[in-house]
Amino acid sequence: MLKFRELTDCAELFELMQHPDVFPYVRQKTVHFDEFLFSTKQIIELEEQGNIISRTITNEYGTPIGTISLFDVESGYGFLGTWLGKPYHGKGYNQVVKEAFFSELFFELDIESVFLKIRKSNERSIAAAEKLPYAFCANEIRSELLAEINQGDVEYVLYEVSKSSFQLYLHALHIPEYEVPYEAQLEA
Repeated sequence: MLKFRELTDCAELFELMQHPDVFPYVRQKTVHFDEFLFSTKQIIELEEQGNIISRTITNEYGTPIGTISLFDVESGYGFLGTWLGKPYHGKGYNQVVKEAFFSELFFELDIESVFLKIRKSNERSIAAAEKLPYAFCANEIRSELLAEINQGDVEYVLYEVSKSSFQLYLHALHIPEYEVPYEAQLEA
């Protein structure tokens, strides 16, 4: 369900990103295919430098359906950015993909905590974050970070997924840390 970013996936991802229910919430917006190709090439280079961790999300048939990335990686922390194409909304991909990505981040890449900076107007993403049993609202405990991200015109809420909260979740499910399921029953 996750694979390294590749330029060969750009055509499918670009088309999915253009949908009006998706485009406003994509961090790296591009309106022309050439820009998207260039942006993806930059992401691949930034990953090689250790500044970003980015994966293409695929469905059960290997078709690219979105992306998940950890931006602004610094000292074991970063900001999550995820988007799925409109035809894949509400099909159960969000939680499965996040669990696979968090497993890689926390147990293979030594990330300590992931922040989810969500626009207050993005009700869909807030509802998705609240469904994640290992995510918690960090507005109060990370008040300085919240003030920093809210310095612009857009107002955000802040959620956090720490390595320890994710480990507790796995422990409660009796899943060893390194055996997070990458496949799940998806709604038809």
